This record gives sequence, structure tokens and C-alpha cells, in this order.
Amino acid sequence: MGLSLIEGFTKSLAMTVLSEIGDKTFFAAAILAMRHPRKLVLAGCLASLIVMTILSASLGWVAPNLISRKWSHHVTTVLFFGFGLWSLWEGFKEESESEELAEVEAKLNADWKAETGSNKVNTKGSDDLKKQQRPFLTQFFSPIFLKAFSITFFGEWGDKSQIATIGLASDENPFGVVLGGIIGQALCTTAAVIGGKSLASQISEKMVALSSGILFLVFGLQSFLSAAGES
Repeated sequence: MGLSLIEGFTKSLAMTVLSEIGDKTFFAAAILAMRHPRKLVLAGCLASLIVMTILSASLGWVAPNLISRKWSHHVTTVLFFGFGLWSLWEGFKEESESEELAEVEAKLNADWKAETGSNKVNTKGSDDLKKQQRPFLTQFFSPIFLKAFSITFFGEWGDKSQIATIGLASDENPFGVVLGGIIGQALCTTAAVIGGKSLASQISEKMVALSSGILFLVFGLQSFLSAAGES
């Protein structure tokens, strides 16, 4: 069973990038960055994803201490094959390339209208003045930061990428998994925030789903063969 730092890092990085590009949280970050200061959106999304990655890897690290490493390895293998088939199925049934983007945008548009409707009395000048008077650190705990954090956190909770991270950390070096996951999340989120909706609308959800499905199946096959080699 490969427990090297490099193997855990590369697997986590590849899985995170392919899982997060075109995900709901990716689209949410892109749309939020069009309406709010990019640094606050990026900080909120990244903080949430880092917390989620560390939490998921910690759960995966604890798992072999609760059940035998042999059984946790078998569960991880099954998860990889399951997520691989799931992703391939999603890719083949995908008809509209921007369906998920449209769904996220519609939800955020409804929230945006509700917020702007209740805050019409505030002028831009007064908002800017308040922001300048606010201490630097407290800006990162503003409603914008908290909104980006909460949308990302709850969007990732229970997602297949989170469950896959738990499984990967139970089978590989957890530090490598955390490092690869954080770098992968940072790359995807930064691209979403900088590229905005123009980048998000050009992403083929079908190709991302098919690519991640193939990657999960490769991980599953590798995990299965390593178990067979040890027996």
C-alpha cells in the first residue's frame, strides 16, 4: 500500500482539480466574484475549502484506527470504482453543458435581488467610507466573506470529492492528501475568481465528468491491484 507523501500529493491534486472544475462551488465562486470584491470572495472560498480538506483528511486518517487498514483499503477501492462509474454516467447523460452553471446562477440571482432590495437605502459612497474605516482584518469577516465561506462549505459537504478525500487519506499519506487538496482547491478557486463567468461558461461539464470518472477508475484499479499484490 503506497503511503508515500508524493503519491498521496499527486493523487489528491489530480482528483481535486478534476472534481472541482465545473463543480457547483466553482461556478458559485465565479459568479460571486463578479458582484463582490474578488479578494473577499477568494479568501472566503479558500478558507472554507482548506477547512473542508483538513477535516476530510482527518476523518480518513482516523478511519484505519477504527477499523482494520485492510478493510479501510477495500472500502476506498469500492469508493473509487463507484465514483468512477457515477462520474462516467453523469458525463454520458449530460445534455446541456451549462445546466449546472445556470442552476447556480439562478439561485445566486435570487439571493442577490433579495439583498439589494433590502439595502437600497445605502449609497455606494457610504459603503466605501465604511469599508475604509473598517480595520483590515475585520474586512475578511464581512458578510461577503461569510457568504462565500458558507456557500462553499455547505456546497462541498457530502459531495463526492469530500468522500473521495476521506477515502484517499485513509489509504495514502494524509499530509500529502491535504497538501495536494489545498493546492488543487487554490488553483481551481483562483481560476474561477479571476476568470469569472466567461471562463465558467466555456468549461465542458461533460468532458470534466468523463475525465474525473476515468481518473477515479484508474485509482480504483491501482488500489485493487495493490491489495491483490499484498495478499
